[in-house]
Amino acid sequence: MSIIRPTRREILAMAASAPALTLPALGRAQTLGAPASGNPQHFSFTLGEAKLTVVSDGRLEVPANGLGVNADPEEVKAFLESYFLSTETNYSHTNHLVIEIGDAVVLVDVGSGDRFLPTAGELMGNLSDAGIDAETITHVVITHAHPDHIWGIRDDFDEAILPGAAFHIGTAEHEFWMQDGLAARMPQDLQQFAVGAVNSLEVDGAEWTLVNHEDEIVPGVRVIDTPGHTPGHMSVVVESGGKQLIALGDAMNHAYMNFARPGWYNNFDMNGELTVETRQNLLDMAATDRMAVLGYHFPCPGVGHVMKEGDAYRFVPALWQWG
Repeated sequence: MSIIRPTRREILAMAASAPALTLPALGRAQTLGAPASGNPQHFSFTLGEAKLTVVSDGRLEVPANGLGVNADPEEVKAFLESYFLSTETNYSHTNHLVIEIGDAVVLVDVGSGDRFLPTAGELMGNLSDAGIDAETITHVVITHAHPDHIWGIRDDFDEAILPGAAFHIGTAEHEFWMQDGLAARMPQDLQQFAVGAVNSLEVDGAEWTLVNHEDEIVPGVRVIDTPGHTPGHMSVVVESGGKQLIALGDAMNHAYMNFARPGWYNNFDMNGELTVETRQNLLDMAATDRMAVLGYHFPCPGVGHVMKEGDAYRFVPALWQWG
C-alpha cells in the first residue's frame, strides 16, 4: 500500500479550507515561571563614554484594575489579554539607573527599602552584586517622592543610607510634599504616602539640592520637568558622545499601554490629564530625536526606543550586546 505524502502547498490549502478548530480559551496569560535560583538583577551597557547599569529593587505586585482608569474596564482587560498579561495583577519591575560618567557616579532613585512591599527593597544588595560599591555613589537624583522611589533612603536608624552623596529633587516636588497638613487633605489611601515622603525628605544625613527644568546634576546628566504622575515629577537625561537616554521615572510606567494607548492613565497618576500631556510630549521627543528611554516599571532591564505607529507608538526593546 502506497503512502501518500501531501506537499506543503497542499497542506496549506487543506488548512485554509478546513473548518476552524476549537481551541482552549487563551484569555489568561501563559506566565513563565521564575527559576529556583533567581536571575541576575542588573545589566550594564554604554552610552557614548558613559557606563550605565540598570539595577533592580525587586518588583511590585498591585491590582491590575488600577491601570487605564479613564477607559472602559472591559477594553483595558482585553488590552492586557492581547499582550499576554494578567488581568488581575500588575507585575511591575523596578529599574534603577546608575550612571558612571566622568568622575561621578549618579544613582536615580533609592527604592522602597523595607517600608513598602515585601517583594521590593533589594537595591543595596543588587548594587553589590553588580560590582557597584554604594560608598562610591556621588549623587542621588529622586524623580519623585512616591514610596518605591524614595522610602529606601533611610536605614533602620532613620539615617540616610548614602550620607556621602549629594541628594537632588525637583523644587516643585519638594514643595508639594512638604506642605503643612498635606496628609490630612489627601484621600485616606494616600495619606501614608505623604507621611512617608516627609519622613524621607527630612532624613538625617541627606542635604538636599532643589533642582529645576534643565538643571545639570553633573556634566552629561540633567533633569527635565515631566509633571502629572506627581506635581513635580522629573526625568533624567543622560547625554554622551552625541547619544541620549531619558530615565523616565514614572512619567511612563507601562511598556505597552503607555505607547499603544497614550491617552489612558492610572490610579497613581495624581493628575491624569497632565500625565497624558507629558507622556505625549515625551513620546514625540524620543521618537523624533531617536532618544533611548528607560522605564522604571518596564520589563527589566527596561531600556529601548520609541517608534511612531500611526496615532500611537510602540516600545522597541534595545538590542543587547555581550561584549
